[in-house]
Amino acid sequence: MAAEKAKRNGRIRQMVEVYRTTKVHDRNLPLALLLCFLAPVAVSLLLAWLLSGAWFGWIVWPVTGILVGILLVMIVLGRRAEKVAYEQIEGRPGAVGAVVQSALRRSWRGSEVPVAINRNQDAVYRVIGRGGVVLISEGSRSRTQRMAADEERKIKRALRNVEVVHLYVGPDGDGVPLPRLSKTLVKLKPKLNRNEVAAVYNRLVSLQAAPIGIPKGMDPNRVRSQRPR
Repeated sequence: MAAEKAKRNGRIRQMVEVYRTTKVHDRNLPLALLLCFLAPVAVSLLLAWLLSGAWFGWIVWPVTGILVGILLVMIVLGRRAEKVAYEQIEGRPGAVGAVVQSALRRSWRGSEVPVAINRNQDAVYRVIGRGGVVLISEGSRSRTQRMAADEERKIKRALRNVEVVHLYVGPDGDGVPLPRLSKTLVKLKPKLNRNEVAAVYNRLVSLQAAPIGIPKGMDPNRVRSQRPR
């Protein structure tokens, strides 16, 4: 019982912290959350007045409205907090690594540490999931193309039958916007099952001699998106 209470209090404190952090960059957040809470409550009171002929209806409908309002507040807070977090890190070196570390679905496996990086802090990240092996380039498209091609050749030497997909996140051309990276990966056509994902991931990790160091000043841990749980 004490453990459950402590866990619940921890979630409340986390939500309060997320709210405070997000409000600094989103001035309309308090009004948006207030409307999300009051709208279902108002609708529930109207329904209680229109549909309820007994006294318990005046209890059931308002309680339902309050619960729906709380749920909407949590959903909207999470989405707006995520949006603010993406706005803060977009365009910065290590942004893709932060998404890989904190926002990928459980069906995807990868590391916030790039598999290739140059002196300009352009980087290539590798993730493995139902959509196959995906190389995500970050930075200048012209500089990362060769890096990504080199990584694909290494992968093909180790796993000839695995398809490699290339994605680009950056300011050049029609790249994938950082906030849509996670959704783009999920929408890829399935090519591997769960066991194959684990096997491919372990195989590629075993072949990687040593992790690539992240240049000074590039710290994905400080820019990961804050989301209520």
